[in-house]
Amino acid sequence: MKKIIIGARGSKLSLVYANKVKNLILEKETNLSEENIVIKKIKTSGDIFKDKKLSEIGGKKLFCKEIEESLLKKEIDIAVHALKDMETEDEKNLIIGSYIKRNDPRDAFISLKYNSLKDLKNDSVGSSSRRRELQLKLINKNIVVKQIRGNIDTRIKKLDENLYDGIVLALAGIKNLNLEKNVKEIFSLDDVIPSAGQGVIAAQCRKEDEKIKKILKKINNSETKQCAIAERSLLKTIGGNCDTAVGTLAIVIGDEIKLSAQLFSDSGDEAFFYELKGKKEDAIKIGIAVGNVLLKKAGSKFKKKL
Repeated sequence: MKKIIIGARGSKLSLVYANKVKNLILEKETNLSEENIVIKKIKTSGDIFKDKKLSEIGGKKLFCKEIEESLLKKEIDIAVHALKDMETEDEKNLIIGSYIKRNDPRDAFISLKYNSLKDLKNDSVGSSSRRRELQLKLINKNIVVKQIRGNIDTRIKKLDENLYDGIVLALAGIKNLNLEKNVKEIFSLDDVIPSAGQGVIAAQCRKEDEKIKKILKKINNSETKQCAIAERSLLKTIGGNCDTAVGTLAIVIGDEIKLSAQLFSDSGDEAFFYELKGKKEDAIKIGIAVGNVLLKKAGSKFKKKL
């Protein structure tokens, strides 16, 4: 039997995600064994240029570009990404074959000095996200947000080196690496709305690869998929880029889906909020509707980038 090759970034977290996809496939495909599925590490531009802001070197797509190219060249069969790193528009010959059941989407505060973000007074917080920076300043205006890049363990190490007084990271990544002991505070979803797709692993394949599509369909979580579709539809509607400060989260309640979103003005001085509930199957329409209301609320204070 031809081996199935899964491509992912070489970071500890990406390899945890790739192994999660591999194990889910093995659970569903009883005719496959460990030896039939190989994980291939792929270095991305986002991993190489660690000292630069993502917006300066081409945006968050740099964590996916080389992996998608390997998929198109048939060097791998499945690409595994953190959904929040992916472009809102799919590459035309590729599709997301499965959305893995969502991990905790919340953000968390880590510090060696403080138990809560509210305790900081003119102290530094490491974050690479404009969204987080503005949300955190609504909680405590006395913080100084400093740019931070690198893998989760690298960022935590920077606290040991006293380069930051605290850092804010996605809780999903922390939990997947069993680093919860470092967490001092978990932000509520009302205070810090996460980025679109946060906590979701996406398994991508070629559009024409029917065999892999069938395999991935078996490990897809339909609820997570609907939520991801709504969130990505909103992003597409507002035309944001990797520097756009927007948080959005969809949750399924019975047969309905509720999409909440917060968009900041380009200056960062104002925040606009809207949420909408509707049928699960209307996820795309709900994303468009919420996005359009936010654009209307923001008016000239927010300009579409894409």
